[in-house]
Amino acid sequence: MAYNNNSDAQHKFSRTLLKPSLVALAISSCFAASALAQETAKEQDEVKLERIEVTARRTVESIQQVPVAVTSIGAADIAERGLESVVEIQQFSPNTTLQQSRGTNSTLTAFIRGVGQEDPLWGYESGVGIYIDDAYIARPQGAVLDILNVERIEVLRGPQGTLYGKNTIGGAVKYITREMSGDTEFAVNLTAGSYKQGDVKLTGQLPLVDNKLYLGVGYANLKRDGYGNFLQSALPDQDGENYNKDLQAYRLTLEFKPSDELFIRLNYDKTEDDSNSKGGYRLVPSILTNAPVPDSVYDSYTSLPTWNSVETEGLSLTANWYINDNFTFKSVTSKRESYSKTNIDFDNTALRIFDVPALYDDESLSQEFQLNYQTDNLKMVSGLYYYTSDSCGMYDAILEVLGQGLGLPGFTSEVGGCSNGDSLAAYTQGTYQFDDKWSVTAGLRYTKDDKDAQVFNRTYYTTVYPEDGWLPGHVRPTPAVDRVPLDGEASWNKLTPKLSVEYQYDNDMMLFASFSQGFKSGTFNPRATSNEPAANPETVNSFELGIKSDWFDRLRINATLFMLDHKDRQYISAIPDPDDLTINNQRLGNVGRSEATGAELEITYAASRELQLYANLGVIDSSFKEVFHATEGDISDRFSITNTPKTTANAGFSYEVATDFGDIVINGNYSYRSKYNLVELDNLLTQESYGLLNLGINWFSSDGHWTIGLHGKNLTDEQYLVGNYAFIRPNPDNPNGSGYDAGTGGDNTLIGYYGAPRTLSLSVGYRF
Repeated sequence: MAYNNNSDAQHKFSRTLLKPSLVALAISSCFAASALAQETAKEQDEVKLERIEVTARRTVESIQQVPVAVTSIGAADIAERGLESVVEIQQFSPNTTLQQSRGTNSTLTAFIRGVGQEDPLWGYESGVGIYIDDAYIARPQGAVLDILNVERIEVLRGPQGTLYGKNTIGGAVKYITREMSGDTEFAVNLTAGSYKQGDVKLTGQLPLVDNKLYLGVGYANLKRDGYGNFLQSALPDQDGENYNKDLQAYRLTLEFKPSDELFIRLNYDKTEDDSNSKGGYRLVPSILTNAPVPDSVYDSYTSLPTWNSVETEGLSLTANWYINDNFTFKSVTSKRESYSKTNIDFDNTALRIFDVPALYDDESLSQEFQLNYQTDNLKMVSGLYYYTSDSCGMYDAILEVLGQGLGLPGFTSEVGGCSNGDSLAAYTQGTYQFDDKWSVTAGLRYTKDDKDAQVFNRTYYTTVYPEDGWLPGHVRPTPAVDRVPLDGEASWNKLTPKLSVEYQYDNDMMLFASFSQGFKSGTFNPRATSNEPAANPETVNSFELGIKSDWFDRLRINATLFMLDHKDRQYISAIPDPDDLTINNQRLGNVGRSEATGAELEITYAASRELQLYANLGVIDSSFKEVFHATEGDISDRFSITNTPKTTANAGFSYEVATDFGDIVINGNYSYRSKYNLVELDNLLTQESYGLLNLGINWFSSDGHWTIGLHGKNLTDEQYLVGNYAFIRPNPDNPNGSGYDAGTGGDNTLIGYYGAPRTLSLSVGYRF
């Protein structure tokens, strides 16, 4: 059943060159190189690609000298394209999926090369690492970062287990904020757009002590009405907007430069997201209510409160000490907290068929010490890393209709607990230059993980919410059943290596071959119904062949071939017990192995001083090879790699016109994704291929103070799935005539969540 309804590796080449026009993805590098060879020497001198610097290997390097598949989007590109959050970066990085998850606006679903993590429940580890200024964000709640005061965003594809550690088996996304210039600056940006979008962003910096101490501030207030509405609700006086936005973000920064050798930065950030819970779209009619399937995919029904709350807060301290010409020392200390209260109506009806209000509460502290060493022939990065976290949560699975069918006032199965972990790692990675052509990079990381977890199960023969006052007058009763099925501890040790050989053909071309390994931490089952052992870590082994090349100073072609083997994939299997509603029988284990092969191509072409073109292409063939089932044996044919189109592509342009009253920059891109599955086991939802067309026009005043940007996104108004809940099985012989066997709660629960529709926005900025 199917429901239809790049690398842009440049920050900016030059403010006078600027960027890109739609370019056919079939551009052959050979034909492009041949055509460019006919350019005159004068034109070649006038138009050149700009050097792009990244920190993919934990030190500043040219992107063309890094033997890693990496995409970097700089601040100028972000502003001119009107990018508002980290999820939009997926268009510019091949084989990358960054989506807002199903229940909230702030929870991130991240997959790179078919590797990620679907379930955002507490204690689960991610498959793609998210970083803010080298500080790790462990949980997907609150990881949909709105762009504020950013210098660039880097996407590292493939395992990053040596330098970045566990939970980067798919790759890493790095959000890098801007360092202060030392001058007094203040900027305001106002945006108005579709669905009554009204955004305010304020940024500024102030020298407190000239050339020594600086204060930076950032504030964002982002509001938008919903794309749809809650058509029915069992509760009075609920906010009826669905897919709305109501978010505030704050950032404070202190930078201290007591000498040329020492730099210290203290960062504080906080985000408060009070957007409503997202209601899903019923893809099949309910068999327990007579409400029709809504006309709009953004409309829904609910029996839960529509409010939602996601709060995240972080504090980090970074110190860089440039000891001498050879040694640099760096310390990064980070503390993060997040707290979420969310209402997820799984069945999306006005009845309490399958409702899940939940709490998430996370705290983490990390400390990293890094020592860099550099000579003419040797570059080394070494470090020690410590991370500790407490990840707790609770949810109530409210099955009121089912309970009433059994002669009870209702029925609620409550699951909660904590997963606490400590991780200690030591790593080193170095590149040795044999001569002006050949070099080798080798690295090794040792990680020791300790975890303990407790899970409690409670049963109520009524309807219960996680806290008193969740609904007006709600008071939690005493549970009918209260037990602690799991209280366990586990430890793991892991060595993750990296080996790469690089060949610098000339100043403009590098070829490399690499092997890298990453692992995702072992974990306990947060839904455990028995004292089951923890699942062991997942491991990804990856092989890559790549080329980084610049041609005639105007054409950049970077390409990668990769193959990966993903072992010991963790999966929770649900085995319901029809005779005992207090037992969910969900088991977590290492049940699967998958493989993937693919290629990635990134092209940037400075066609003239006014026009730049860019394109990227990603192709991947990924599938499960083994999935063990205790009674059925290998059931890999029933499993799908989710959130992973076989083809991702993007083509775009930027054209600058210089006038007497300022510069005008016109840009656009078309982002294509082939069909992809959304359900891992017995897939019921496939999003057919689609493309997003985006266009923008920007004006920059001659004095540098004013900017105006008009941006249109998804101009063809494509409807595309980004998340789902599927508690249903096909059965054409089912007597209810629906063609399905009902799932949890007794209803046909097949729910879709969708990406943003067509939007237009106008931004006006002023810099003092």
